[in-house]
Amino acid sequence: MITAIVFVKADVARIPEVAEAIASLDGVSEVYSVTGQIDLIALVRVREHEDVAAVVADRLNKVEGVTETETHIAFRTYSRHDLESAFSIGLD
Repeated sequence: MITAIVFVKADVARIPEVAEAIASLDGVSEVYSVTGQIDLIALVRVREHEDVAAVVADRLNKVEGVTETETHIAFRTYSRHDLESAFSIGLD
């Protein structure tokens, strides 16, 4: 499974509508409204790298109100469980 984190800048007057439209796309698992330089973060989870292109370039970028995107591909996932075991010294 490939996970891509997509930073989205959107028309500020349409952020809720843009977020809902992105969330409805196949391959998008979650969309977060955030503070800072970007407006939304979308998590894309697909099987192949070509599918990332299909979701982001072919569909997400074409959502009305999306003005800019920046896509990051995740190399490795660290769950809370993994982090707890990494920092464990073996004491209960």
